Amino acid sequence: MGIILGITGGGGSILTVPILVYILLLNPVTATAYSLFIVGTTSVFGAAQNYFKGLVDFKTGFLFAIPSFTAVYITRKQIVPRIPEAIFEINDFVLTKGTFLMVFFALIMIFAAFTMLKKRKKSILKEKKSSLLSLIIQNFIIGVIIGLVGAGGGFLIIPSLVLFAKLPMKKAIGTSLFIIAMNSLIGFMGDVQNLTIDWLFLLKFTTLSVIGIFIGTYVNKFINEQQLKKGFGYFVLAMACFILLKEFYFV
Repeated sequence: MGIILGITGGGGSILTVPILVYILLLNPVTATAYSLFIVGTTSVFGAAQNYFKGLVDFKTGFLFAIPSFTAVYITRKQIVPRIPEAIFEINDFVLTKGTFLMVFFALIMIFAAFTMLKKRKKSILKEKKSSLLSLIIQNFIIGVIIGLVGAGGGFLIIPSLVLFAKLPMKKAIGTSLFIIAMNSLIGFMGDVQNLTIDWLFLLKFTTLSVIGIFIGTYVNKFINEQQLKKGFGYFVLAMACFILLKEFYFV
């Protein structure tokens, strides 16, 4: 997970949540909370590495982070605890809170993957410029989504940084790690007040992830930007399909 986060600037939580839910058998709500801490702490180290390389745009980072981490905190503190355990029933099918969160996570990932893989004309990209208000609204919505799925949000933030803030891919990755760190750790503060945290397990998992991000950041130096963007999109799409199969086919 740390290696993927270091290489792509996102996608770490896309691995973390399925590992915690499907391999370690944690409840999805607890898993998404733990994911925020693991990804947030790991991203601090990744952002620091990128800062020393001049690959973090702090002005853009704060512009994106402030509305999003505000929304993440509100979502984790107030909205997630109020979602009912059984959302609705149709005959023998029951849509549980856990299934809803995982399926919602997968659908958002598919959207993000197609956004990154879709070819756009350069002339159109140059003409497009988002207003400050639209960026604030967009990032607040991203924050709500991040809060619901417990992700760091790199798979949503990176397309936004590339397409709207016009950052080069590698600078978008460094800036994304900075935003993810703030989003995730502030969002996790909302969970601390609602959940009992197994700190020993969490710190062990996070240590392994931090080691991984140092490896991933090193590998990133040898990868072409276009290949990186394309590979990131396919990686997100593959993980989304895996989650949907697990929720609807194997269960």
